[in-house]
Amino acid sequence: EDRGNDLIRIDGNIRNNAGTSLDDKVNIKKAEAKEAKRVTLAPTQAIRLVGGAQYIHRLLEGRPISKAQQIRVETVSNPLNFVVLSTTPTGPVFVGKSTIINLKDEIVDESKLKGSPKTTYEDIGGLRREIELVREMIELPLRHPELFQKLGIDPPKGVLLHGPPGTGKTLIAKAVANETDANFVSISGPEIMSKYYGESEKHLRDMFDEAEKNAPTIIFIDEIDSIAPKRGEVTGEVERRVVAQLLSLMDGLKGRGEVIVIAATNRPNAIDEALRRGGRFDREIEIGIPDMNGRLEILQVHTRGMPLSPELNGEGNDAGELKRIAERTHGFVGADMSSLCKEAAMHALRRFLPEINMDEEIPAEFIEKLEVTHKDFDEAFKNIEPSALREVFFEVPQVRWTDVGGLDAIKQELVEAVEWPLKYPEAFEAINTKPPKGIMLFGPPGTGKTMLAKAVANESEANFISIKGPEMLSKYVGESEKAVRETFRKAKQASPAIIFFDEVDSIAPIRGISSDSHVTERVISQMLTEMDGMEELKDVLVIAATNRPDMVDSALLRPGRLDRLIYVTPPCADARKEIFEIHLDGKPLDNKVDLGELARMTDGYVGSDIEAICREASIMALREKITPGMDREEAKKIKDSIVITMDNFDSAMTRVKPTTSSGKLQDYEKLASEFARYATVGSKDETEEKYKIYA
Repeated sequence: EDRGNDLIRIDGNIRNNAGTSLDDKVNIKKAEAKEAKRVTLAPTQAIRLVGGAQYIHRLLEGRPISKAQQIRVETVSNPLNFVVLSTTPTGPVFVGKSTIINLKDEIVDESKLKGSPKTTYEDIGGLRREIELVREMIELPLRHPELFQKLGIDPPKGVLLHGPPGTGKTLIAKAVANETDANFVSISGPEIMSKYYGESEKHLRDMFDEAEKNAPTIIFIDEIDSIAPKRGEVTGEVERRVVAQLLSLMDGLKGRGEVIVIAATNRPNAIDEALRRGGRFDREIEIGIPDMNGRLEILQVHTRGMPLSPELNGEGNDAGELKRIAERTHGFVGADMSSLCKEAAMHALRRFLPEINMDEEIPAEFIEKLEVTHKDFDEAFKNIEPSALREVFFEVPQVRWTDVGGLDAIKQELVEAVEWPLKYPEAFEAINTKPPKGIMLFGPPGTGKTMLAKAVANESEANFISIKGPEMLSKYVGESEKAVRETFRKAKQASPAIIFFDEVDSIAPIRGISSDSHVTERVISQMLTEMDGMEELKDVLVIAATNRPDMVDSALLRPGRLDRLIYVTPPCADARKEIFEIHLDGKPLDNKVDLGELARMTDGYVGSDIEAICREASIMALREKITPGMDREEAKKIKDSIVITMDNFDSAMTRVKPTTSSGKLQDYEKLASEFARYATVGSKDETEEKYKIYA
């Protein structure tokens, strides 16, 4: 894609062969490369390649190489590293169609190679800004300490990387160590700890001494919260001594520009405060959840060795369908994207497995056919969910707008409130307007409030966290508020997300009238601060549903919290006909069944009542055909003669009565006139009429 653009890119592999680093000046000369007749390669690790030299030839075709060069080949699983032992002819050559590739069986010892290819900055996607910050803090002191001497300051001593699990904290540390040619010492919490008095501190001292001897060195402490927790909160004496030892080592490293400490944690607030001051960890860098462009970069990193189908590959600079996959992965971190790509590759393999004879060598033609398609990614999505949401009840409901009968104006209202901010954020920025933070759906039971919330979550492709009111409440003081806090924290991590509170009146009743140990009052206070407190709630929408809006605390219903109060009314005749069509789809109906007539007969019935009528009519049709004692074979013979008639519906209606009486409906109408800023009936026109009446 760079050809003809006067552009030369140097990746980690070329930098490694040339012995250069980022920001170095390099001289480039034109080389006359001939087509190679023969190239001999030796692997740097044990490999078992299906297709062997032929497969490697396909991946290397068109690539320039020369003797003693190290080359990296991207495959579906892990990259493979080879050393070029010889080429015919000698000098710079490129791999052509007729080039013969020889693969040696002997493995070249990687440790003896100068700067063997390892993790580079190109292996990290979506963290450009963070990598720049880390490089500024680490590469400059290691490569140009004279700059700091001139300025008369000590170089930075440590960097703390924090963020959710799987975002690439450890990967950044490895890449920095490889790119700076520094020694890399990794410390993990459990291996430091010892049951013998003083041993844990000695382990730490030894590691720091070794780092000083082999400087320049990067010491990487993973999960630092496990070895340096807050001293006031730990019961063990060992942890306190280890923290004290780490503090003195980090401050006692005299003139320590040559040794830098990088630490990683996903719980920065659990670390001892003394470690987080200047002079120890000078800078804290948050490695957050990637945005859409970041996720696309990560996808491209993980799929660069995959045989992708043409629709996924795209043309030129177009990312093709990969971009659409990135758009679907809200809340995914780098580790989740890696799992998604592996799962898609495994699904592609499963499609071809029936054609493979496991006992024989797999032919190269078969490997050529193997490719990963969009459908493989669709299947992978069913098995992979964002790691941020694995602790909470998380689902993507299988309900679409077409499954909800009527309620057109409400659907439009929800599309505007939920889908528009996610799909057209630039439009909201252009008019300098923030989207609504919350929606409350209220109305009689069975009108489809929960179903609407599920449909909007599915259609917007946002992460959906469903909370049932009573499950939030706990008998232990502080636990209920913690549950609310954790729910919002997870939603922020996996944003854009929808939090759905069903039966919200059970956890947020009017304060001051309940007789329970003030648990619900504290829960309401927590919800109020989460939704509209000092910290902004970005890309998280709260949808609440209730039958009793008059029982919900008024502070929740003000603008800035649950801004939109939508009255979900019982369906009108046209909406009831739509609901009948949805529930009778695929059922064997008699020709005389008139859905329009059924809609007229069910005035006052709500969606769940109509579903019950359809189910009852179906069972009555079965009852007419199946006799007591009939065996299974006989039942199979009569299955085609079963039809649901109008009489069956008449009988069903005598058994299924409306959930809400006309008297109660009037009460809901009265509530709507008090609460509804957006009153919605079946269609837009009726809504406008109703709104005028309420106004």
